[in-house]
Amino acid sequence: MRSAYSVETVRTAERELMARLPEGALMQRAAAGLAAACADLLGRVYGSRVVLLVGSGDNGGDALHAGARLARRGAGVTAVLLAPERAHAGGLAALRRAGGRVVNAGGGAEGAGGTAGAPGVEALVERADLVVDGIVGIGGKGGLRPDAVPLAAAAERSRGAVVAVDLPSGVDADTGEVRGVAVRADLTVTFGTHKPGLLIDPAREYAGSVRLVDIGLELPAEPELEALQHADVARLLPVPRAESDKYRRGVVGIAAGSARYPGAAVLAVAGALRGGAGAVRYVGPAGDAVITRFPETLVSDQGPKHAGRVQAWVVGPGAGDDAATVGEVLAADVPVLVDADGLRLAEAGVVRARRAPTLMTPHAGEAAALLGVDRGEVEGGRLAAARELAGRYGATVLLKGSTTLVADSEGGAVRVNPTGTSWLATAGSGDVLSGLAGSLLAAGLSAVDAGSVGAYVHGLAGRLAADGAPVGAHDVAEAVPEAWRNVLG
Repeated sequence: MRSAYSVETVRTAERELMARLPEGALMQRAAAGLAAACADLLGRVYGSRVVLLVGSGDNGGDALHAGARLARRGAGVTAVLLAPERAHAGGLAALRRAGGRVVNAGGGAEGAGGTAGAPGVEALVERADLVVDGIVGIGGKGGLRPDAVPLAAAAERSRGAVVAVDLPSGVDADTGEVRGVAVRADLTVTFGTHKPGLLIDPAREYAGSVRLVDIGLELPAEPELEALQHADVARLLPVPRAESDKYRRGVVGIAAGSARYPGAAVLAVAGALRGGAGAVRYVGPAGDAVITRFPETLVSDQGPKHAGRVQAWVVGPGAGDDAATVGEVLAADVPVLVDADGLRLAEAGVVRARRAPTLMTPHAGEAAALLGVDRGEVEGGRLAAARELAGRYGATVLLKGSTTLVADSEGGAVRVNPTGTSWLATAGSGDVLSGLAGSLLAAGLSAVDAGSVGAYVHGLAGRLAADGAPVGAHDVAEAVPEAWRNVLG
């Protein structure tokens, strides 16, 4: 499992470690890891042109010390200082001793031979084989300052790769928000632990690939954010035992679809049948469409109360204005997943009053409507939106999107899903996810686990089904068994 910690937690761990180490040792650890990552990216260090974009403080110091290591291996290294009077003195000295050059962002070059006229700084960045972003550290808030914006633009135009030190400058480490211009990196080398912003969009998009360098930090057991990996999901997937039957494995009820949207019911049932429960009961007006496609489904037209025993319900996909069914399902004393139209029809007070677990699965537009804000506010601050919804409704919230987040109402670590593909942005994909996660609820997983495992397998199924080409929701459902086997294998 990958874990991410807040800036405050990381700073505390760094201070505690530095108190036990010789002065400068922690920065040297970070610089060694950064230099190694840069060398791997360059392939051939000798003769390469490396430009360091250096702000004030330790982030710039990491870049300068790493640049010194590359210079000693034969790279031509130039540091561009955005705040010359506040640049890290030890890092500057190390770079100069290694033969590197120093250029002020505002003009004027300084090297071992003294001061000379600086070439156009932006042109220097554009011609580099590698650009190292050490402008702002993890404590930065808001976008880049105006004097750094041209350099970020030049880095994006650069012929070479861009490596961010710890975090791309201009993104928020704690929230993943990008409020202004930020550096777009091909690789981010982060130290000690992941930061939430590296795992959550929109900031994740700016980070590129992420390489974690262990510098010896001792961190708390409870992170701010966690991302499941194959081994974690494999431990959570329900596997039948020798004595299992269809009822012991769990029965999931699907209350979905309408005369106008029968396909939503079919797709939710498709996801549920592949989600680990032993049986699927369907209730609603799309029974004929469901039974035609999936004859193994137990179909009823008598409403949720008369459907028979279930261990969990899924309600809402394609339900239209059927508030009565939504209310009846929410009154059941079993776990309930609420999606799509069910989110619009579910009353906050009713959801909060439930004793059994509730899993809500909105996309950004639905979350915005529930919170009474613009969609852009949710998309720009996904972590805050997921936490706010979970607290307001007293439920677990799975916020769908380019990075799916799962937050519970108790304020524990938020789960972020690392799988998925943009091809999943297709009609009906969310209905498949609802059925899949609902089936996991019926099989006995907690709401947080059902949501995060469901999103993981669903995202992986989307990748496998698409394979770089357009994909339909039914293709995603059919790829779930392959994704399941991929995880267990």
